[in-house]
Amino acid sequence: MARPDCIPPTGDPLVGRVVRLDVTRPEDVEGLFPVYSDPVVYTQGYAMALPPASPAELQPLVKNAIGARQPDGTGRTAYTIRLVEDSVLGAAGTIVGTSSLGDVDVQREHVHLGWTMYGSRWWGSAVNPESKLLLLAHAFETCGFGRVKLQTDVINARSRAAIRGLGATFEGITRRDLRRADGTWRDSAVYSILVDDWPAIRAALQARLSRSSAQAGV
Repeated sequence: MARPDCIPPTGDPLVGRVVRLDVTRPEDVEGLFPVYSDPVVYTQGYAMALPPASPAELQPLVKNAIGARQPDGTGRTAYTIRLVEDSVLGAAGTIVGTSSLGDVDVQREHVHLGWTMYGSRWWGSAVNPESKLLLLAHAFETCGFGRVKLQTDVINARSRAAIRGLGATFEGITRRDLRRADGTWRDSAVYSILVDDWPAIRAALQARLSRSSAQAGV
């Protein structure tokens, strides 16, 4: 089936059974604060920023994320991730994380799925696979991208394992790529998923979510 002409992320809500992703708004700061201030997150290789001490300290970061989306949808679209309904994972509406589609290049059909953070309480749950399923489906099926890049710090073993678990292809290391919060330079491990890879990856993610629902008795 021919894909449509490539378009930037639309900004529409992305809704699944477990989570929904909405474009980040200023009022999300209070709900995002427990995620960004979770000390466990910063022991796993996420060191691009220091944990905020208060919602007020987090506000400029959220403001920058919101402002990175251009009026035409290019730039970076940041999403706030919430639980859809009450469950063992928490109450409906609870903010569990954030992720983005950025570095949009519609001519080359490239987009970067990144800037992802979840509170440690939801690690290993259905939150990440369903979030990735929704974001990748939007990128490939709605927007018509041909390549989605994912990357992480080379020292972040947990994130690298999660990206490999998606079925993404390792492309290599970008050396001295980004400055960490402590002033050292990060090497980035770069992965990609192509539109030709998507059907198999989509099926694998759907199977993971089905198993997760069965184990949870949903």
